[in-house]
Amino acid sequence: MAIVNIEQFMIDFFSAYQCKLLNKENGVLQVELTEELDKVLMNRPFYWHYMQNLGQKGVPMTLTLITNPEKRDQQGEWIDIGSPRLQQIFNHVTHHEKYTLLFQEVNTDKNTPLYPWLLANFKVSYRGRQKKEEIISLGIQLVTGKVIVNMMDELNKLNLKQQISNFCYTISPIITLASGYKRIEKIIQHYVENQPKEWINEAIETRNEEIALLKQFYKDDLENDIVKKELEEIHNRYTPEIAIDVTSGGLIYLLQQFPEV
Repeated sequence: MAIVNIEQFMIDFFSAYQCKLLNKENGVLQVELTEELDKVLMNRPFYWHYMQNLGQKGVPMTLTLITNPEKRDQQGEWIDIGSPRLQQIFNHVTHHEKYTLLFQEVNTDKNTPLYPWLLANFKVSYRGRQKKEEIISLGIQLVTGKVIVNMMDELNKLNLKQQISNFCYTISPIITLASGYKRIEKIIQHYVENQPKEWINEAIETRNEEIALLKQFYKDDLENDIVKKELEEIHNRYTPEIAIDVTSGGLIYLLQQFPEV
C-alpha cells in the first residue's frame, strides 16, 4: 500500500486555490500564492493589515517546494511527509476542506450513468521512540463494493468538477455511506495491524530504560513532584501509539469503467 505522491498532492492543493504554478519539474514545485493562501500559509497578518489600511493590493509570496532528494540542497523548502509546511497544509485541509462532492467531466450527447464512489484519505501516525506518518487513499464503489488503493492517483488522471455534466445522471448507492466507510476502515486497520512491530518493542524498551535510569537517580525521592512529572513525560514520549485520522474525503461520481486500464 503506497503513500500518495506528495508532489501531486501539493499540485492539486495549490491548483484548487487558483495559485499560479510557475514551475513543476523533476521534484521542484514553484508556486505563486493567491492572497487567500498567502494569509493561510505565510503568517504575515501585519503586512496584509498595512496594505489594507493603505488601500493597496498586496503582493502574495512565491514558494519553492522540493520533493526530489537529489535537489534537496537547492534554494527552497524541503518537503517530505513530516515537514512543517506539509503538516500546515494537511491541517488546513482537515479544518476547512475536509469533504467534497465531485463529478467526472463527461462529453456526451447520450444519457450516461455515473456511479458513486466513497473517497477517504487517511493519515496514519506512528508515535514511539521516533515518529512516522503516511498518507493512504482508498475508494469504494457504493454499488459493487469494489475497493481501490491509491484512489487519489486514479482520480488525478480525470477531470472532476462540482457540477454534473449534461446528459449524465447519478446511480443511487446500494451500499450506504456508513457501511462503505466501515469497510474502508477495516482495510486500514488490517493494514496497520500487519505492519512490522519492531518499533513498538524498541519504544517500550527505551521507555523502560529511561524509567529505570530515572528511578535509580532519584531512588530516595520518587514521590517528588518533579520526578513524577519526568516519569509522566517519559511515558508520553515513548509509549507506542498509532493514530488514524481522516484528512479529507468525499463522494465522487464516476463512469462505470473507472478505473480505466
